[in-house]
Amino acid sequence: MDCPIDSGALSDSESTDEEYEILPIDINLSEIATQKLLELVDNETGDMVLKIAVHRGGCSGNLYDLELVDRPEGGGFQFDEVNGIHIAVSDYDSSLLSGIVIDFQDSLMGGGFKINNPNAEKECGCGKSFA
Repeated sequence: MDCPIDSGALSDSESTDEEYEILPIDINLSEIATQKLLELVDNETGDMVLKIAVHRGGCSGNLYDLELVDRPEGGGFQFDEVNGIHIAVSDYDSSLLSGIVIDFQDSLMGGGFKINNPNAEKECGCGKSFA
């Protein structure tokens, strides 16, 4: 079963008046994930960061989003460098993403970046959705 359609980033859709907990980000990358990301970053120009976000949708309610983007301007983001990869996480998503481990599985069926999230109460079998 495919996961439901992505409904956009939580940090973009929520009211700015809503209170939320901001945690310091602690992102870990496996060796193979680091290698794959460094290959991707080498093909980009500018001040690129790996933006990690949470979107509404998926089988379990939330979807991970990994995207190489120009470094976000202004406030509302935390930045870190892990194994040479510059990372950005919105303050709004920090409580859902702090402590995650990003891995890469090279497989003919379902390969790609995988996230192990100690904050997830449950995860979908697709590996892209969590609650």
